[in-house]
Amino acid sequence: MKNYMFASALAVAVAATGCAGFEHSSTSTSPSAGGVAALMGNWVSASSAIPSASTCSDFKWNATEQTATSAKGSFSATCAGNLKATGIAQGIMSGSVIAWSADGDATTAGIACHVTLTGTAEPGVDSIRVPYSGDTCAGKVSGVEILKRK
Repeated sequence: MKNYMFASALAVAVAATGCAGFEHSSTSTSPSAGGVAALMGNWVSASSAIPSASTCSDFKWNATEQTATSAKGSFSATCAGNLKATGIAQGIMSGSVIAWSADGDATTAGIACHVTLTGTAEPGVDSIRVPYSGDTCAGKVSGVEILKRK
């Protein structure tokens, strides 16, 4: 079942669960310097932390569609312990930030449920800082994920 939303980057997208400060750069390697086109491609979590009951990790965002101000593509993450979520994530770039959302389905131990995540991501030189919050069948989740281009 396909549902439409993103992330930034991830998720796309996305996930979490170190924190990094916003970096402004005028080089062409920065997503903000290259506009929405710089968000295209595969993005993955920079860390491999195991999520707690209130966080997500292992974000993956494959941005394959773009307009002048947005990017959209497939998204996956592991949330709330062991919910394996997959769906669609999309982001709308406004200046140096990306308002993003992800919408998908998750399964664990034979249980299926819906997962939604939202946030305002910040492109850096070679990464995207993705604060997120959302809902799963296991409860609310929130945190920060750093995505790097794969």
